[in-house]
Amino acid sequence: MLRNTLGALFSAAGVAVVLAATTMDGSDGQAPMGLGAVLLIIGVFILTPLLSRPLIAAAAPALRIFGVAGKLARQNSVRNPRRTAATASALMIGLTLITGMTVMAGSLQKSIDKMASAAIRADYVVSMANGNYLSPDVDRKLNATGGVTATSPLRNVYSRIDGTGESLTGVNGAAIGELTDLKVDQGTFKVGGTQVVVDEDTAKSHGWKAGSAFTAHYEDGRSSRLTVSGVYEGNELIRGILLDKAVVTPHMTDPGDMQVLVRTADGASSATKDKLEKALGTNPAIKVQSKQDLSNDIAQMFTLMLNMLYGLLAMAVIVAVLGVINTLAMSVFERSQEIGMLRAIGLDRKGIKRMVRLESLVISLFGGVLGIGLGVFFGWAAGELLGTKMATYELVLPWARMAVFLLLAATVGILAALWPARRAARLNMLTAIKSE
Repeated sequence: MLRNTLGALFSAAGVAVVLAATTMDGSDGQAPMGLGAVLLIIGVFILTPLLSRPLIAAAAPALRIFGVAGKLARQNSVRNPRRTAATASALMIGLTLITGMTVMAGSLQKSIDKMASAAIRADYVVSMANGNYLSPDVDRKLNATGGVTATSPLRNVYSRIDGTGESLTGVNGAAIGELTDLKVDQGTFKVGGTQVVVDEDTAKSHGWKAGSAFTAHYEDGRSSRLTVSGVYEGNELIRGILLDKAVVTPHMTDPGDMQVLVRTADGASSATKDKLEKALGTNPAIKVQSKQDLSNDIAQMFTLMLNMLYGLLAMAVIVAVLGVINTLAMSVFERSQEIGMLRAIGLDRKGIKRMVRLESLVISLFGGVLGIGLGVFFGWAAGELLGTKMATYELVLPWARMAVFLLLAATVGILAALWPARRAARLNMLTAIKSE
């Protein structure tokens, strides 16, 4: 009773803290989210013996197909709930981790795809493969290439505004509206001369609105008076203060561009991409990427992270297999007399093997269902936190991968039962009945 009460308190506290964290700002909610996750996992771990009975009982209709062996397997799997819980927990924790990260990775990929298509009208984004600055010559060469209708560099320069450091982004004021599709909340999206556009977060931090004026102090000691023509919704790709490159370039000792946005008459195609690469001298250090290429590039980071976690999951699976083997071996040893009696009243060797295998399968699927359920919950909660910083975030449930994870849990159960089932079937009937 005390164990169940303690588990319920930990679980309730964990769920409450996680839900509270989802209502906070991204950075403020990270610590509470982590604390809530730890409390919930501890609570579920404590409650697992209690949860084993109803969840395993839900498998009864499927187990009836296997007759007496199926019924005995269900009864045996809940005979010692604590041992069953301890066996399933290793797989549960591994699947919680990998399911949560898979949900987040899939959702982020979808969000990045939406962000790229919603924020950028440009067909291509050109940048350095090593992350360094591009020479201004790149923008000039691209602009002179046949079929290119508009280009704009993203040229960053440091400044101080109202006593705080701010990065200004110089763009082609005449073309930036054609290359981007940023939603304007106040004023108009007009960049040119002393007129600039500012993202919502920057405007809020300085108390600006459309028509506000401010002074930017550059590193060369000079300054310029600028006016906010509009406030737009920023995102992970484009944010901050955008102003004409003609304003910022004179204040830069060695001008360089982080990226160059390019729009072409024919749109994104292999032929167009080849033409742009040739215009830049087929330089392998320069990347010419479409919006899909950008999305895939970011996805590779998530893929690498997931592959590392899949490696950790493999270790958890090995531990889970050993745990199930140990549990079943002990169970077979303790039930030797019972197994001998079952053989004596007519259950053949094949039935004994089936009983042990089904018991192992049920325990593994129990851990798998708990792990996938917790992983989906944590993936959703973390996504809600990310959604405060990423307007395009959308929850995507990887049904196919979750089915694979459940199949993996079933495979663990089947493999782990091979030796214990064989050992149980080979017990001498008379010797087993005499055992105590």
